[in-house]
Amino acid sequence: MSVSAPFSFLKNRKHNLDRMTLRDLVYSFFTYYAVIAYIAVGITSLVFAVKWFEHPLRMLLAMLAASVVFPLGWYLVHKNILHSRFLYKSPLTAATWKRIHFDHHQDPNDLRVLFGALANVLPTVGGVMVPVGYFIGGKAGMAAALGWGMVITCFYEFCHCIQHLNYTPKLGFLKEIKRLHLSHHYHNEQGNYGITNYFWDRLFGTYYSKAGDRPKSATVFNLGYTAEEAQKYPWVDKLSGGTRGDGHPKRFWEGKNPDSVQTTVAEAPARTEG
Repeated sequence: MSVSAPFSFLKNRKHNLDRMTLRDLVYSFFTYYAVIAYIAVGITSLVFAVKWFEHPLRMLLAMLAASVVFPLGWYLVHKNILHSRFLYKSPLTAATWKRIHFDHHQDPNDLRVLFGALANVLPTVGGVMVPVGYFIGGKAGMAAALGWGMVITCFYEFCHCIQHLNYTPKLGFLKEIKRLHLSHHYHNEQGNYGITNYFWDRLFGTYYSKAGDRPKSATVFNLGYTAEEAQKYPWVDKLSGGTRGDGHPKRFWEGKNPDSVQTTVAEAPARTEG
């Protein structure tokens, strides 16, 4: 796959991670509008942290708090919101749920829907980091926590890309988190909610190390949005055209017999070398 032109994200093109090299990914990652926005906000915030610098210990504590709160916040959002079923049951939130998570589980290798929507990520991260940082270190702590939160966001997003890239990481850390994340996508989605940090999964009992530790989930691709659910709550189905749209088998059908829906899914692709 040839590397896309700069700012090709402005075009309605598909970026298939299973067809990209590591070099392709790095290029596409740093020309993706959301990543550019995270970097811009991060640099600006850290500049203000230096400008308002007062107490180095408080700033350090604010950044440390951000490092702890971020994975906890991601875990709670991922488990209780992105994998909940209330969002697709309302026409007001169905499109948002489809964009921020359903499409990613339907086609885990599509770079365009792997990233969280910028309009959701920035307010969420800022809404957590700003008050935490301000409480600990005032204006400087607020800016430091937000800036560091943007650094963590970029790290999370890049690791998430690596987890879906047709590439076997050399670092043991990356290899292990990739294995755990792929089990979330291809074996059982009701566990391993972390991306780079599985501490909260372990603490709350949603961690599993091996596929054999949990039964295969019939909803690993559709997140519970089955044909029966599509008949009752048709908004995501209508937006999706009843299919993943990438050549894979359909996961649900609008207006068709739910009994015909295939509930078994193929395992993750075996080939992972770059």
